[in-house]
Amino acid sequence: MTFIIATILQKAYSDQELNILLKSDSEAAIEWMFKRYYAFLCQVVYKIIPKGEVAEDIIQELFADLWRKRGQLEFTGSIQGYLRRAAVNKTLNYIRDNKFRFEEEEQIAEMPSDHSPAGALVEMTELQEAIDKAVDALPERCRVVFALSRFEQFSHQEIAQQLGISVKTVENQITKALRFLRDELGPYIKTDS
Repeated sequence: MTFIIATILQKAYSDQELNILLKSDSEAAIEWMFKRYYAFLCQVVYKIIPKGEVAEDIIQELFADLWRKRGQLEFTGSIQGYLRRAAVNKTLNYIRDNKFRFEEEEQIAEMPSDHSPAGALVEMTELQEAIDKAVDALPERCRVVFALSRFEQFSHQEIAQQLGISVKTVENQITKALRFLRDELGPYIKTDS
C-alpha cells in the first residue's frame, strides 16, 4: 500500500485525472494536493500576512476543510486556481475574524541596503529579495491593501468591502505603497532620462 501511495504522489495529475482520483481515493488525492500545493499556498498567504506561522496555520486549516468535504469535492476549473482563491478567502476571513487593527501612525522602517550601486547588473533573485523586503517593510494596512491589489488582482471596491474601509482609503494606501516601493527599489529601477 505504501508503494502505491508513493507512486501516486510522484505522478503529476491533470485537473481531470485528479477529479477522477478524488472519487476513487480521496485520501490519496488530498495528500497529493497537499504535497504539491502547500508551499505555494503558504507563499500566497505570506504575501498578504507576512507571518510564517499564521500562513501555515491558514493553509493547514484549508486542507482540513478539504478533508472534511472530500466526499463532495469536484473541481470544475483549475485546481491550483481554486486552492489559491480559497487561500486568499481564508486569509481575508482571518483578518476579519481576528479584527486586524491597522494603525495609521505606523512608521515605515528603513530597509537596510547592502546591494550594489544602481549601475551594476542585478540578478533576478537579488531583485526579488529586495522587492519582498520592501513589501514586508510596508505598514500593515498598506501591505495588505497592496498585496490584495497587486498579487491577488482584487479591485479597489473588493478590497474596500473585504477590509471594511473606503475605496478612497484603498487608493491612498496603494499610492503610498507604490511611492515607498519606488523609493526603496530606486537603485534597481532603470530610468530613461
